[in-house]
Amino acid sequence: MKKFLILILICFAQNISSQHKEVKKSPDDLRDNLKNYKEEEIILDENHIYNTAGLEILPSFPGGTFKFHQFISKKYKKPNKQPSLQGKIFATFIIEKDGTLNDIKIVYDIGFGTGDELLRVLKLSPKWKPGKQNNKEVRTLYSLVFYLPK
Repeated sequence: MKKFLILILICFAQNISSQHKEVKKSPDDLRDNLKNYKEEEIILDENHIYNTAGLEILPSFPGGTFKFHQFISKKYKKPNKQPSLQGKIFATFIIEKDGTLNDIKIVYDIGFGTGDELLRVLKLSPKWKPGKQNNKEVRTLYSLVFYLPK
């Protein structure tokens, strides 16, 4: 019984001491000063890669998304061994500040060289108009789902 009471006393003391938290507020706390938050420009570093979901101005292919899909469909060649092959190919790439595509990765393909062919076509892509954040061109991660044409 003594051991049990000592254990409870230790737990109680630890619980009380761990709940004491001192919150320091500074005059430049962003939560208190929304005006400064809007005016401040936060840039992590020059080579930070942004997701398209959080950008002010999205990157775009010359002529728009429709032209991009036309470009891929026109340049893409189906494998001769499987002409009736259908499915999706998932790819990601980075649109650099100068509009070039870099770090092209095939995330998922359906085999028979379909991923390698999409990689070849994406390397032929003309320069894109890069995305912008705070009126500065930024590197952007772009995800693509390509449906094999019939």
